[in-house]
Amino acid sequence: MSEQAAEQLFDLTLTEEQRISRESLIKFAETELRTNSRDADEAAAAPEGFYQKTMDLGLSILPIPEKCHGAGMPRSPISNMLNAEDLGKGDMSLALGALTPLSFVNALLDNGTLAQQETYLSPLASETFVPATIALMEPRATFEASELQTTAKKEGDTYVINGEKSMVALGGSAKYILVLANIEGAGVGAFVVEQGAEGLTTKEEEYMGLRPVELSRVTLENVKVEASAKLGEDEKELDYERLIDLGRLGVCALGLGACEAVLEYVTEYANERIAFGEPIAHRQSVAFMIANIAIELEGMRLMVYRAASRAENGLDFHKEAYLARVICAEKMMEIGTNGVQVLGGHGFIREHMVELWYRNLRSVGILEGAAVI
Repeated sequence: MSEQAAEQLFDLTLTEEQRISRESLIKFAETELRTNSRDADEAAAAPEGFYQKTMDLGLSILPIPEKCHGAGMPRSPISNMLNAEDLGKGDMSLALGALTPLSFVNALLDNGTLAQQETYLSPLASETFVPATIALMEPRATFEASELQTTAKKEGDTYVINGEKSMVALGGSAKYILVLANIEGAGVGAFVVEQGAEGLTTKEEEYMGLRPVELSRVTLENVKVEASAKLGEDEKELDYERLIDLGRLGVCALGLGACEAVLEYVTEYANERIAFGEPIAHRQSVAFMIANIAIELEGMRLMVYRAASRAENGLDFHKEAYLARVICAEKMMEIGTNGVQVLGGHGFIREHMVELWYRNLRSVGILEGAAVI
């Protein structure tokens, strides 16, 4: 095998730590997410005390440096991706909410100065759940992450931020909101804005899917922040491309879990549902549809895993992340649709979970910056 060919390979074998972690996450997803999924969707809110329970998983505390009162574990995009997949199988919405503070942490670890990490990550290392989030998306149909309309203008030792953000997870309750904005003549910058800042308003909005995760509209009108709130101020530039790519992989990983839930559910249903004297799984049209769900799921999983592996090993992964996102955006919506289709009329009623998974999976092609692994 040539050296170039060897560099293209990646190992799918889990470490012992990852294997143990997955066992815990899968159990948590079954007992705390899946069982509460329907009620949370109906109430458009996470169950009381849910996020506090996620603190036992250590999702956001583990990578926080010890000097910031965290565990100081090495940053691992692969482990974070696996965690997102396992939680997404329980419920994509609640999983996104649980991982939202980790997105903020990872953005600070990648782009923040040591002083900024100590200032903003220390509160998140508390035993109490402290919400923090990233505000990237903007409320327009033609939104492109490369063309932000939110602006930040430097005035002396402060920045003045103006703009509007949409689909900000935990936007109304987050202690810290990392706002992405264009700086005139200097590209995109990231600014930590604290909840309650003058000129900052949040309003929870209702969407077709992801209802429990408090997706909010965040409006910034002449919000002033100190220059020290800009990530990497005077030390390094924001790696905006990496932030977007890792966020896309995180959302894709959540979708992988939801698609796996769809596959398991429709397989069992098709084998138990009797029509015309036999299980509907005996019909080729049904069997082939379920087989295609399994095939597409494995293909998407390999693409997401490969991109995350390259990210962990310090290799360029922009192309791999983009391709993974493209196929996931298309095929996950297809899997959600076919899950409903397999159940026929039953797929259209709320007695079965497939309609909920369908609504959540529609978000994969929309969300940006929501689950930075």
